[in-house]
Amino acid sequence: MFLLFGTSARQALLTVVVFACRFCGQAVDQQVVRRSTRVTLFFVPLLTVSKRYHVQCTNCGGVTDLTRQQAEHAQEWAARRG
Repeated sequence: MFLLFGTSARQALLTVVVFACRFCGQAVDQQVVRRSTRVTLFFVPLLTVSKRYHVQCTNCGGVTDLTRQQAEHAQEWAARRG
């Protein structure tokens, strides 16, 4: 009997905010992204093992890790602004 299990990672764009990038210094769009890692059995996701958040600059590609609270704050801030 074969048992196919493993992990899969998915990324979801949460919001886009505009502020100065800490790497390139340009005020451009910054993408707030959630990355989820899931355990799979026969390619069917069973449960989420971890969630990580980061912000990525659309100009230079620089990535900065965020906490869940920082990602939620970015979403609230973007909703208020437009």
